[in-house]
Amino acid sequence: MFDSPTGKKTLADLFGPRSQLAIYHFMLTPGLEHICDGCAHVADHVDSARQHFEQADLSFAAVSRAPLERIEQVLKRMSWKFAWVSSQGSDFNHDFGVSFTDEQIANRPTSYNYGTTDYAEADLPGASVFVKDEHSAVYHSYSTYARGLELLCGSFNWLDLVPKGRNEAGLMSWLRLHDEYEGEAHVHSCCA
Repeated sequence: MFDSPTGKKTLADLFGPRSQLAIYHFMLTPGLEHICDGCAHVADHVDSARQHFEQADLSFAAVSRAPLERIEQVLKRMSWKFAWVSSQGSDFNHDFGVSFTDEQIANRPTSYNYGTTDYAEADLPGASVFVKDEHSAVYHSYSTYARGLELLCGSFNWLDLVPKGRNEAGLMSWLRLHDEYEGEAHVHSCCA
């Protein structure tokens, strides 16, 4: 079950009238004020794309463990319009390998991205795709994590066409929340 602005929702409810559903596992950890710039970068690409893929029988929702109130604050700040629900109190994020217990983090390497990693936080990014058949049974058909998410970011594709490319000193070192580009440079840490 997920918390949404209109009440409790099941995974099947998130499909709406469509038979396919893309979920973005957005790193918004309960109790932290940090908004992951990598996840925000992916999210910046969603609203304009939705007008096209909703016509192709695909719904979208972001899912985070943060409480709904925090999610709504971030939606407002970033001016996003897509559906974003809270999985707080459920195992959804753990089941899809994007959230980790303190014990898992302490006992690295942690299972992530179809392998293991020494880099682990309470939440990491990912995307999962589901399909609903004619009997309303829901199936998990795809997931990707870490650098596999770059496919969702059209801006990366544009930057990869130009001579300077992404012009980065380190992995996504230039990336900021879209309302912070005039601020001080910082070290991007959430997706190393």
